[in-house]
Amino acid sequence: MAMPRKLNCTVSEVRDHGGHVYTLRLKPERPVPRFSAGQFLHLAIDPYEPSAFWPDSRAFSILSPSAETDALEILYAVVGRFTSRMERELRAGSEVWVKLPYGEFVVTAGPGTEAALIAGGTGVSAFMAFLRGYASGGGDDGSRVRLFYGARHPGLLLFRGLFQQFSLARPTLQAAFFAESGGAPGQGVEPGRLSVAAVWSALSDAAAATYYLSGPPAMIRAFAEELSARGIPRERVRSDAWE
Repeated sequence: MAMPRKLNCTVSEVRDHGGHVYTLRLKPERPVPRFSAGQFLHLAIDPYEPSAFWPDSRAFSILSPSAETDALEILYAVVGRFTSRMERELRAGSEVWVKLPYGEFVVTAGPGTEAALIAGGTGVSAFMAFLRGYASGGGDDGSRVRLFYGARHPGLLLFRGLFQQFSLARPTLQAAFFAESGGAPGQGVEPGRLSVAAVWSALSDAAAATYYLSGPPAMIRAFAEELSARGIPRERVRSDAWE
């Protein structure tokens, strides 16, 4: 893993997804250090002084692909004091500090493997860097990737159109969407809560797949427990818990 580095960044764009959910695009002062898909960064709003302690910060998954060294993107939902301050203060032109990379939640898909990416709400952010890279890889190396993405209602299924474009670009990547209310199969969204049963039945070989979980802690615990009960060994269930 690369040694974490601190970067001063300028906010170049704030995209409002509605429901107090935002994407921030950041322009760093120098090239982004190498990181792996699934890793995260720490973002601080207050200035950082090298002679002082690192300011108050929060962790966010990196949306942008590792090949993009002149920009960083993160997704956040307003759920507490720090993110409320982000919503109030951060605009295009604002300056922030980040340090990266961190984390051992690294998403991969090798020849002949099947990966199930299971996302709840904004937990989908942990998969974005991998999905962007995989979709642009082209060809068929024998790997299979399935994204299973659930939210409370269809309007909270972020980047759905983008994921559908990914599937067209690389057919070995497929996405399925679930909404607890307002789902309509004719519109590509299954009604009801995302479940292990739905994931299991959609995979070509569920017993041999590797499972990546990202979302609310309660969701991750429930999925991990049921996958264990179905005989999936711990090393093939990888979690990125967030709150």
